[in-house]
Amino acid sequence: MVNGFPTIDGPTPAGKPSSDKHSGKIDVGHHMYSLYFKGLVSEDSLAGFGVAILGQKDELVFQMKGPIHGTDITVLEAELSALKRGLTEAADLGINHITIYSDNHPTHDLISGRLVPKENNMALLVNDVQRIRGRFSSSFTIFVSRCSIKHAYKLARETIVSEQISIPVDTPPRRAKPARKMTCAICLDDDVNADQMFTVDKCGHRFCSECVKRHIEVRLLEGSVMTCPQFRCKSELNFYRCADLLTPKLREIWRQRIRENSIPFEERVYCPNPKCSALMRVTELSKLNKESAVRRCCEKCGEPFCTNCKFPWHDNLSCDDFKIMHPNLRESELKLHALANQKLWRQCGKCQHMIELSKGCVLVVCRCGHKFCYRCGANARSCTHGLGHMFPPQPQELESPPPAPPCWAQCLCWLFLLLCVYFISVGIKS
Repeated sequence: MVNGFPTIDGPTPAGKPSSDKHSGKIDVGHHMYSLYFKGLVSEDSLAGFGVAILGQKDELVFQMKGPIHGTDITVLEAELSALKRGLTEAADLGINHITIYSDNHPTHDLISGRLVPKENNMALLVNDVQRIRGRFSSSFTIFVSRCSIKHAYKLARETIVSEQISIPVDTPPRRAKPARKMTCAICLDDDVNADQMFTVDKCGHRFCSECVKRHIEVRLLEGSVMTCPQFRCKSELNFYRCADLLTPKLREIWRQRIRENSIPFEERVYCPNPKCSALMRVTELSKLNKESAVRRCCEKCGEPFCTNCKFPWHDNLSCDDFKIMHPNLRESELKLHALANQKLWRQCGKCQHMIELSKGCVLVVCRCGHKFCYRCGANARSCTHGLGHMFPPQPQELESPPPAPPCWAQCLCWLFLLLCVYFISVGIKS
């Protein structure tokens, strides 16, 4: 007993609590209770669940753990089974208001109605969960991190460990079942084992691990958002979920990308030291001299620099004078602009990022979200270049187009055409 409520710390031989578990509904009032659940599946196909119900002051009201019986149970099925059991126990306790906490994206999307189950067994579990939720006056679902449900996770883990220990040593090994085959939607390989498929948490799309690895590598190198490989799917990939698929170099690139995305473009600054080049936020930099508003020092190497011109710190010199006295520091910048002019690249007016348009409409969107015309650099819809221009401008297109004929010449042409039609019709009648 915990706080006057029954606690089930392990299953009975039938896998269910005893029938005298509840002598009647407990007076819980109109308080909001929290339900934490977890379903786990081990590598040897043993499944278990853990459930914890907390009161309004986060005190433990009820806990439960037990095995999940069945063959070929998936993690999603285990999660839904744990939720179903937890909701049943909460309803039997007489709880009227419940908040459901989940750390599994597919489970959260299924119970919130954002994802529709495709398999029959999954649809039945979801229907059971929604039916039991109808017994409450109110129920809400909240997605949380793994650390928030550690108590339920521990109960589920203890169940699996106890099941593994309870197997007799002299029990002959079970005959391994043939691995279930699936088809990858990218490479169309229909001979991929189910355990070699990667599932995107937020949307549930599945692909072979090798294709996901190549997809992530390409997206990282081209600087794109890390989204699901499925066509037109905008679900973003999770770094920690994909880390095991990547090489240490790709993991470091992704960490740097996460760091960059957390800093607004207008606040980004890179250390001018070529041996450092650390990314920093202007507002978080420490000052070497409080009297100077632009003098800062790098968080990594400690070298001072000017946040105005992004060059090493220059005492008693303005930014323009320093650039004149050190032309070699701008050599790489000048080479970049020369190459951009040669290749007809455009520089974003917001984040100064160089963009190359190989094909498509001249109205482009930078990775910072700024929309502008690739041909003239003006903001989107503020010029007429986007109408009828489906390819980037060529050098000859930059010249002024020939002037249009005057209006009076066009009127004479129309008048001559009408006279011709008139005389032809008169000749036919005569």
